[in-house]
Amino acid sequence: MGNGSMKSKRYKQADGSAAPAAPNGRAHGGFSISSLDSLRARVDELERDGKRKDEELSAREQQVRGLQEQLAKQTRALAELSEELQSKCVQLGKLQDAMKGQSGAGAALASRAPSIRAGGGKGSPNLGVRIKETLNRRKGAKAGVSAEPTSRTYDSSGLPKFSFENARVPKDASVKKLLTDALNKNQYLRRLELQQVKDMVECMYERTYQQGEYVVTQGEAGNHLFVLAEGKLDVFQHNKLLTSITVWTTFGELAILYNCTRTASVRAVNKVRTWALDREVFQNVMRRTAETRHEQYRNFLRSVSLLANLPEDKLSKIVDCLEVEYYDKGDFVIREGEEGSTFYILAQGKVKVTQTTEAHKAPQIINTLHKGEYFGEKALISDDVRSANIVADENGVECLVIDRETFDQTVGTFNELQTYLQGYVATLDRDDKKRHARKSVSRHQSQSLPPDVVQLKDMVSVFPPSRPFDHLEAIATLGVGGFGRVELVQVKGKDVTFALKVIKKKHVVDNRQEEHIHSERKILAEARSPFVVKLYRTFRDDKYVYMLLEACLGGEIWSLLRDRGSFDDATARFCVGCVTEAFDYLHRKGVLYRDLKPENLMLDTEGYIKLVDFGFAKKIRCGQKTWTFCGTPEYVAPEIILNKGHNFSVDFWSLGILVFELLTGSPPFSGSDQMMTYTFILKGIEKMDFPKKITKRPEDLIRKLCRRNPSERLGNLKNGITDIKKHRWFNGFNWEGLKARTLVSPLKRNVTGPTDHGYFDSYPPDEDNPPDELSGWDMDF
Repeated sequence: MGNGSMKSKRYKQADGSAAPAAPNGRAHGGFSISSLDSLRARVDELERDGKRKDEELSAREQQVRGLQEQLAKQTRALAELSEELQSKCVQLGKLQDAMKGQSGAGAALASRAPSIRAGGGKGSPNLGVRIKETLNRRKGAKAGVSAEPTSRTYDSSGLPKFSFENARVPKDASVKKLLTDALNKNQYLRRLELQQVKDMVECMYERTYQQGEYVVTQGEAGNHLFVLAEGKLDVFQHNKLLTSITVWTTFGELAILYNCTRTASVRAVNKVRTWALDREVFQNVMRRTAETRHEQYRNFLRSVSLLANLPEDKLSKIVDCLEVEYYDKGDFVIREGEEGSTFYILAQGKVKVTQTTEAHKAPQIINTLHKGEYFGEKALISDDVRSANIVADENGVECLVIDRETFDQTVGTFNELQTYLQGYVATLDRDDKKRHARKSVSRHQSQSLPPDVVQLKDMVSVFPPSRPFDHLEAIATLGVGGFGRVELVQVKGKDVTFALKVIKKKHVVDNRQEEHIHSERKILAEARSPFVVKLYRTFRDDKYVYMLLEACLGGEIWSLLRDRGSFDDATARFCVGCVTEAFDYLHRKGVLYRDLKPENLMLDTEGYIKLVDFGFAKKIRCGQKTWTFCGTPEYVAPEIILNKGHNFSVDFWSLGILVFELLTGSPPFSGSDQMMTYTFILKGIEKMDFPKKITKRPEDLIRKLCRRNPSERLGNLKNGITDIKKHRWFNGFNWEGLKARTLVSPLKRNVTGPTDHGYFDSYPPDEDNPPDELSGWDMDF
């Protein structure tokens, strides 16, 4: 072929014509024919594999849909069975009550547990079994918690009054930043105000621990919050390692809320350095910050001529309604010509007032306002067309604001307030005249008591003040608690019984609860309501203080609720009605209760509810707040948890929780531990899904009672507790019949006599012999 060029091979195209072959046996595009065939085969294989996987996925999706439908059916069936079981429990409870009512007195007594006498009641071989059953049945009962009262009226510790300046501990700015970040990472502490966290950091102090030392010991009382700054800590529970704590982590925060027992131990793995904060310092820091702010806001409001003459309770409600808005330089707070319904107080910074004039195109500065001055007050009376611009004149301007709708709902419209103020002045004048009138207070109180109560008080007044059992015989234990027991006692030789509350003095002093016990005694001694348990007299000896109370033999609502599972609407409504009447009476007397729960609601023989256990109750003035952390974890309001100070509105919050528990058998907020419960409470009830058994009307009542802002709660608005009584859930409810006790209770008891304690659980005898306590705090008893 010589040196002539080789002719290219040709291949046929799809139309049958010949195509030039690629050099070196390659197809066009740089691939050989064999490579293309291989690729085509691979593509076909992938397509078949994809199709197979699509079919498998489709089958699995169909299977999932089937399982979901099956799960939905089972869920519906489970819900139906649950409701049916609940209904059966209610029917069973009613049948038990009916059978009890139909049985004779002898048969009723024969079916009951024998009395647990002072000697221990060892005569019955079945007593131990019943006591064990009782202990198991009472596992769900909720216990109250309390910090030390902040007023320290009966504090004998001799400790000096808190001083923030003395509590401060110098530290570098970098350490303050790390501590602030650590506290703000904590679920609870991050909800506190910035100033409160800042003050906490200022008061924290260093504590070091060597390898193997315990920072926290399980079972011991806690008093400190810690932040780990250096080293490593291990957490143990019953000697089992749970987790480890890394640097700049906060732990032990429950102990700064109230006196509690540590639930786990924390041990140093190596040398450890921590920053600590004491409970008393924390509580005082919280109170100091909130009180300072409240006083500042109150003084701002007093400077407003429109509000200057309002009484303290109205002014305090407005303070609680104020919200803070922030502006930077140049931001418009108000624009000229706009309609507005919001009133502003300048809390920080300065603003300029500008107004459009005929002589100038641009608005001209006509004034400058500084901290403490206010604007827009006409908006509280009626719609206000703004006559000028208000513009922030520097960064960080803070305004306190309240709109007319909130103002009207909380304290009333302007016209209502004018009428109120006229009546308020007249009341002050009338009260002033009464103060100058001569009258015997003791005589007045004696005349207000029913004759049967006066007779019983006269009977027990002759008993020796330090030896109650000279005239009383213990019949049975009606209840037990952290501070002591409640015994059913009978006057020797008489068919008369009382409930004797026996309180260990040493336990009271150890927990610094002297003020709470004094407050309970004083409030109950002055109470005159059929919905509050009666106190007849008190006793004291070296070991105990005693309160001789009315015996409510119908048992406690909690036990009945436990046995039935839940109450129907009518029964729950009656219970809530009784509590509402009790709150109406107490709040009029200036008493907040602070420990509402089914465990503290007792039934008398007619099935009417009486509030018992006033250990956390306190008398406060109108417009005043109190600061002690106390209550039952599932029932405490957000402002108690956040140490913002609280008033009567916490009772309305707890009333909403009670409605929920009565209708479902359990409270809406409950966590694996107390801090988790508080976290749920702080998240609020607004977005919570309610169970089906709570219908629309009680759900609406619960949500309105459990508003996060205390000033927005039903019962705490301008119409007070009347708003609760007029709520749709109570439509047709006979309030007058309830107050007169002519309304038939759905929980009427069948009690055979004054010593009949068949509606109570059985308790073991008290084997504890507490030491003497002779400090003298109980001299008034």
